[in-house]
Amino acid sequence: MKKALVVRGGWDGHEPVQTSDRFAAFLKEQGYDVRIEDSMDAYTDADYMATVDLVVPCFTMSEITPEQSEGLTKAVANGTGIAGWHGGMCDSFRSDTNYQYMTGGQWVSHPGGCINYSVQIVDKDNPITNGIEDFDMISTEQYYMHVDPGNHVLAATTFSGEHDKHIEGTVMPVAWTRMWGKGKVFYSSLGHVNPDFDNDGARTIMERGLIWATR
Repeated sequence: MKKALVVRGGWDGHEPVQTSDRFAAFLKEQGYDVRIEDSMDAYTDADYMATVDLVVPCFTMSEITPEQSEGLTKAVANGTGIAGWHGGMCDSFRSDTNYQYMTGGQWVSHPGGCINYSVQIVDKDNPITNGIEDFDMISTEQYYMHVDPGNHVLAATTFSGEHDKHIEGTVMPVAWTRMWGKGKVFYSSLGHVNPDFDNDGARTIMERGLIWATR
C-alpha cells in the first residue's frame, strides 16, 4: 500500500483543511494509506520519511525550521514524491530558497485578485493532461510566479494586462513537473479555495499529478 503524508496549516484563507481533505479522500479511494498532520515535525523523522511515497503539502505563508526543511528536501531527493497546489505549496516559506529550488516556483502576485481567466493545455500528450481541453477558471486568483526554466510545463495562462499593463501578454506556467534528485515533483497553481476544484479540469490535473508524483 502506498503511503501519503498530508501536511497542512498556515493561512486559513486558502482553506487548507477543506482542500487537503478533498485530496486525502481521493488518495484513500485510490488505496493509499493517508496520514494527516497539522505540524511539519514529521519531516524531521528520517526513518518515517523514507517510507513515505507521497508528500502533499498545504501550508501557506508560514515558517519552516531548518531541520524540517532539510528533512523534507532530503526525503524528496531520496525518492519521496511531492505534489501540491496554489499557495499551499509554492507560497509556503518565502525565506526558504532551498525549498523553492525544489518546488520549481514561488508566488509573486495575483493581479486583480479574484478574476476570470483561461488555462491552456501545453502538453496534450502527458498522462496528467491528456484528454483535457483548455478551460476557464472563474473568480479566482491567476498566479504570477517566478518559475524554474527547467520545469516541464503542462499548462499555462496568459495575462491580459487588464489588471497590470506591465505583464500584458505574459505566458505563465500553471502546472508543471520536475525532478528533485530521485523524487518527482508536481505543482499546480490552481485552487485558491476548495470550490475551485469543482472545476473538472483543475481537479483532474491535480488528482493525476498526485498519482504521477508518487514514488
